[in-house]
Amino acid sequence: MATHLITGAGSGIGAAVARRLLDRGDEVHLFARDAGRARELAAEFPGARTLVADLANPDRLSWALDKQPLPDRVDTLLHIAGVVELGAVGELTPKTWNSTLAANLVSPAELTRLFLPQLRVTKGHVLFVNSGAGLNTHATWSAYAASKHGLKALADSLRAEEHAAGVRVTSVYPGRTATPMQAKVHQQEGKPYDPSRWIDPESVATTILLAIDLPRDAEINDLSVRPGAQA
Repeated sequence: MATHLITGAGSGIGAAVARRLLDRGDEVHLFARDAGRARELAAEFPGARTLVADLANPDRLSWALDKQPLPDRVDTLLHIAGVVELGAVGELTPKTWNSTLAANLVSPAELTRLFLPQLRVTKGHVLFVNSGAGLNTHATWSAYAASKHGLKALADSLRAEEHAAGVRVTSVYPGRTATPMQAKVHQQEGKPYDPSRWIDPESVATTILLAIDLPRDAEINDLSVRPGAQA
């Protein structure tokens, strides 16, 4: 039985992955921003354990995790949480830049640093759910895309550094996926939202499980997922 740590399990892709791993009998630990949210996640995902750590405050992650019991082993660390705020460069404030980079880049880097010793012991796997915006960008997407371009750099550097230790590192780049974040993006864009046009979160979950379940003789470095022709 493998042990998985997951950010962003409250909805969308993260929720789909958490359910799939729990259904097959794995041990799952879900990150929550506060104790109230941890109780909600525990009720929503029976059998899962929770860790309280606010990704909006990466400087406090080490302190927060020191105050609670941690899993004895870690086989996979799945970075799925993310935030998005659209806006032109001429309009975005430092507050938006800082909050976006904190949640989407700095916190994944810090959580990886904190759990890397355990991942080295298990020859584990770090998986980053990136975005198509981590490969290219468009007008009004600068802050989000910058955080995701940075996340790609983080993953690529980590892979080069930890390959000899046996730690696998994967980046998954979903296109537009039918999640609450996508509904928010459409609202910010002023467009009607039709979830049937976009990727089902379960399909992205399938690609994530493919990557982490791959036999040890191989590693998926980068995996792009785009809406199909029927979407």
